[in-house]
Amino acid sequence: MQTKLTKNRISKKAASFTESVIREMTREAVKYGAVNLGQGFPDFAAPEDIKQKAQEAIAADHNQYAITWGVKSFRDAIVEKTKWFLNLDVDAETEITVTCGSTEGMIAGMMATVDAGEEVVVFEPFYENYAPDAILSDAVPVHVPLYQTSDGWHFEKEELRAAFNERTKAIIICNPNNPTGKVFSREELEFIADLCKEFDAICFTDEIYEHIIYDLGFEDRKLKTEDQRPKHICMAQIDGMRERTVVVNSLSKTYSVTGWRVGYVIALPDITSAIRKVHDFLTVGAANPLQHAGAYALGLPESYYAELQSEYQSKRDFIVPVLQAAGFKCEMPQGAYYVMTDISDFGFKDDIEFTKHLIREIGVAVVPGSSFYHDKSLGSQKVRFCFCKKDETLAAAAERLQKIKSKI
Repeated sequence: MQTKLTKNRISKKAASFTESVIREMTREAVKYGAVNLGQGFPDFAAPEDIKQKAQEAIAADHNQYAITWGVKSFRDAIVEKTKWFLNLDVDAETEITVTCGSTEGMIAGMMATVDAGEEVVVFEPFYENYAPDAILSDAVPVHVPLYQTSDGWHFEKEELRAAFNERTKAIIICNPNNPTGKVFSREELEFIADLCKEFDAICFTDEIYEHIIYDLGFEDRKLKTEDQRPKHICMAQIDGMRERTVVVNSLSKTYSVTGWRVGYVIALPDITSAIRKVHDFLTVGAANPLQHAGAYALGLPESYYAELQSEYQSKRDFIVPVLQAAGFKCEMPQGAYYVMTDISDFGFKDDIEFTKHLIREIGVAVVPGSSFYHDKSLGSQKVRFCFCKKDETLAAAAERLQKIKSKI
């Protein structure tokens, strides 16, 4: 005899958001044999020397639990890299927590600092995890739009100021930004910093694309001088923000190891102590041998990062003209490896219908723009392309996209 279920079996939190649309697009790409320019993972091999270090760490039997907040050599490497790249002094013992990717780093940081009912400001379009992170932390997400113009993406200062109040606990920024490719300027960061100081708020900054910034190739925007070209600035470098910033980072994008799930969080000792407790009960710890390999990766010479930037710039400079020629409205991204495009000229009802057509009829997978907005209608005429792919993958996509107008 079956008993009657009278209680909701699914929590209100889980019911309030959907599964990842980005990951769903990868499944659709596999199903229909489409070129996957949707999910942001490289389809080329990770550096051989980094992989070798992981193999050596496994062979050396670094296979049991590491210290919950991270292998000492990895934390020391984070300290050294943060010093030379950001000129920030960090304490390996009290200010670093190694997490299972930046994904866990963000949710652990929010759960450690945000109380029920407090508000978290989120720019949109946003990486799809941020709003669920706020909800899982019992916070209230407050969305502030980024607007696209011929000069890139920007926010209106008055709208951002209006989003802050006595209930504001934090703001999340992704810099460089996923999905727009925006790089926040010093002026913008200082404006955000002033609001954080005025309203006693924390800034969570997602820095996973910090080395993927394009400082050349902006002739079409007349950015002729070095001072005008985008540069990476961490919010923790802004005056008065070291104590208010939670830096979230990862090995995933810079070293092409998205499947390793090794990230880290930098914050002052009181916040770090709270993050470590949450992290402990979420995952216990990140993969031990991969942290040893990460210590090696973080010690690579500056030439590695210059080569990384150059390779991605070449991919960007190839794919953007292809998209424009195919009929997509888009601009050159300043950073990260995504292109947010306008599809309104194609005449489809919405991004979902267009994405299905692109996957099934053209053979190219992308991410619907609505997945990056709380109000889905705001992204209904946008899709996001990802170009962290082999040259032959991008060439195959380009060949298929040439057929798009003839199949509409």
